[in-house]
Amino acid sequence: MFFGGNMRHFWLEILVCTMMLAACGDDDSGFATQPDVEGSSSSVAPMSSDSVEKNDGSVYNVDKNTLTDLRDGQIYKTVKIGTQTWMAQNLNYAYTGVPYNYFGFTSDSTSWCYNNDVANCIKYGRLYTWAAAMDSVGSWSTNGRGCGYKKKCWPIYPVRGICPEGWHLPDTTEWRTLFTAVGDSSTAGKILKSSSGWNDSGNGTDAYSFSALPAGINCAGGSCFSDEGNVALFWSSAEFDRDNAYCIALSYNYDFAGLINHNRFLGFSVRCVKD
Repeated sequence: MFFGGNMRHFWLEILVCTMMLAACGDDDSGFATQPDVEGSSSSVAPMSSDSVEKNDGSVYNVDKNTLTDLRDGQIYKTVKIGTQTWMAQNLNYAYTGVPYNYFGFTSDSTSWCYNNDVANCIKYGRLYTWAAAMDSVGSWSTNGRGCGYKKKCWPIYPVRGICPEGWHLPDTTEWRTLFTAVGDSSTAGKILKSSSGWNDSGNGTDAYSFSALPAGINCAGGSCFSDEGNVALFWSSAEFDRDNAYCIALSYNYDFAGLINHNRFLGFSVRCVKD
């Protein structure tokens, strides 16, 4: 396990997981809040675009936009890369008021601000358990119902999960499609990482305005946070087994984007992709 531990050991584990697709679990039994606005939805602002020069000299247009989450009024930058439209910021919808209990680690929520500091939610978005990311009790859709900790589930894709209406939690194929659109997984980390905020000169180029920030993780309810500045981990909607789910890992000291499996009870970031 990497939290609070040796980062070199963790990223050796990620290299092994990436190459072998080895298992690496979530939390949570029942959880969920009800939508703040009945019939929660989202709205999208008019689109603009920037041009990116690719390695072969060709020019690629990256369309930019904004998304308003009508559940709480928060506005997010979005970006169209290839055939997909992604949130260009981490989700910050507050999944609170739902108890978390994992082997004695307790909290009143299944999502957190890093170090329980509201300023970090504004900067990084919130960190969610996989059950929270999947909306396992079906507050907004039934496609991820029952996907809690140590519960084998059969999600129906696409899984809206905790995302605003019209958006969903990406599956592993959609993450791979993104990596291909920006080159390939060996360099996608460098390209998708933000151009500032990463430790030890680990910043990315952010060439496509995806702006992945090193939000770190929550490792035990509200009592343990780790690796701010070092890593960004994003949940997918695909489970690996009853303890583990697939996630995407970016590191300050690697250029690749790793598709790995990890513990469902951990708190990772969420990016949504448009339906």
